[in-house]
Amino acid sequence: MTAAQDVRGDRAARRRFATLNRSVALFRAFLVEQTDPDRFYGLLAADSVRQISGYTPLAGRTVLDVGGGPGYFAAAFREAGAAYVGLDPDVGDFAQAGASAGMLRGSGTALPVRSGAVDVAFSSNVLEHVAEPARMLDEMVRVTRPAGTLFISFTPWLSPWGGHETAPWHYLGGKRAARRYERRNGRPPKNRYRETLFPTSISATLRWARSNPAVEVVDALPRYHPWWARWIIRVPGAREIAAWNFLLVLRRTGPHQHSAVEKQS
Repeated sequence: MTAAQDVRGDRAARRRFATLNRSVALFRAFLVEQTDPDRFYGLLAADSVRQISGYTPLAGRTVLDVGGGPGYFAAAFREAGAAYVGLDPDVGDFAQAGASAGMLRGSGTALPVRSGAVDVAFSSNVLEHVAEPARMLDEMVRVTRPAGTLFISFTPWLSPWGGHETAPWHYLGGKRAARRYERRNGRPPKNRYRETLFPTSISATLRWARSNPAVEVVDALPRYHPWWARWIIRVPGAREIAAWNFLLVLRRTGPHQHSAVEKQS
């Protein structure tokens, strides 16, 4: 089988995976995220492992999950045969899920991992919570070995869910949406505008990727949509709203490139 045939086969497999039924199932689970997190995050973790397996094998590979959360992804990646390491600012979340082994406490913008140490750098819905998203992306590139894979997804600010629990009122301004939420609920939102939630965009992330000589773009798509809706990413402006959640798949190229963190040390 030729390399071209392999590529076509991979694309066909990803299309069979990205069905409308899958999108509907994810949306239904999303509706109970707050009341039944085990259902939603368990389904999302299994879906993520299956999705990334369409780009790179996981068995025997080292996976770093930046912003791993309470351990749902740990179980799914380990079941796929990967050596999983999760990183989160609060390892207490891992302990609550009984999955603290192999977890690191640290910042996504200064990863406590040596350069070129992992085969797959993974991050699900974390980038919008980082004040300096390019710095976190640079760090993920740094720790990934040449020919390794980066799998990064986030919710753009202009997505219908861009304001998280304050959505859709974030369209009128992040601070205004936060004040409205507090008036109605008697407490401030968990995701505080420009403190723990930042207006991240697809366009800025693509510019970073395309200007970075240490990576090549393998795929860019709306993460939860069926395969035939991926065209929306090619439409500037509209993609920020209609993509809902953006997925960027990168391949590490060339030798290690020092990040801003290393240059300052």
